Amino acid sequence: MVVGDVMLDVVTRPLGARQPTSDTPAATVVGRGGSAANAAAGLARAGCAVSFVGAIGHDAVADVLRTLFDAAGVVTHFQVVDEPTGVVVAIVDESAQRAMFTSRGANAALSWAHVLSALDEDFDHLHVSGYTVLDERTREVARRAITLARSRGASVSVDACSVGPLRAMGPSEFLDVVAGATTIFANQEEAMALGAGSLEEAVADLTARFDEVVITLGASGALVSSGEGVVRVGAATSEAVDTTGAGDAVTGAYLNERLRGAQRRSALEAAMAAAAQVVVGLGAG
Repeated sequence: MVVGDVMLDVVTRPLGARQPTSDTPAATVVGRGGSAANAAAGLARAGCAVSFVGAIGHDAVADVLRTLFDAAGVVTHFQVVDEPTGVVVAIVDESAQRAMFTSRGANAALSWAHVLSALDEDFDHLHVSGYTVLDERTREVARRAITLARSRGASVSVDACSVGPLRAMGPSEFLDVVAGATTIFANQEEAMALGAGSLEEAVADLTARFDEVVITLGASGALVSSGEGVVRVGAATSEAVDTTGAGDAVTGAYLNERLRGAQRRSALEAAMAAAAQVVVGLGAG
């Protein structure tokens, strides 16, 4: 079961020098986005039975997203609200990194009553998007969902999602809301914001709080830390066009493998392979 954000992604990469008051040639794709939605699609792509819980509006964007979820094989529990469906515009630079301009829209209106009704469905793992934690309007929804899942014996994972809002919220408050989760996903920058000092110190700090800590390291691959030690795996490709959705692909693939009983190293290798498939083109894939 995945709870969190769903967006329409508009991802563009300029193909020439930018012309501020005129036209700049660009490659552009439009598709499903949102960290939680991408993770759900990644789980389904890996063969996991997955349901998604989120909020959309009464608009054509919502119709597009419904179609894309159906095509991905994800069961949806949408709360339809009187807000526009979320949209994010991402501009990708020559190094494959992107700047995102986000309108969360309906995502901020996701209610606990709706999530609670969806959680009546049987599930053995809950994944909660960090954006649901980072937005003060949905923060309590995330906290309650984690508490309920753990009370039912399900494992729980969360991701940090975005370092800017994370710093604004405050690492201690973020960690307080997600207390009880068993696994956390973060990139290196997010992990260091949540921990203290060097990356190694941050990993040690987070490992004291969670059973598993999965940290992506960009071109250097990823690591997973647990009470059994640290496992590192290199990236599966050195070529990247756009990193949009790569972290979400890691989340989906890693969770699928671990829920099937795979060892951490093989799960992380599968996650790197999934990320490699995403970064070779524009968008979350």
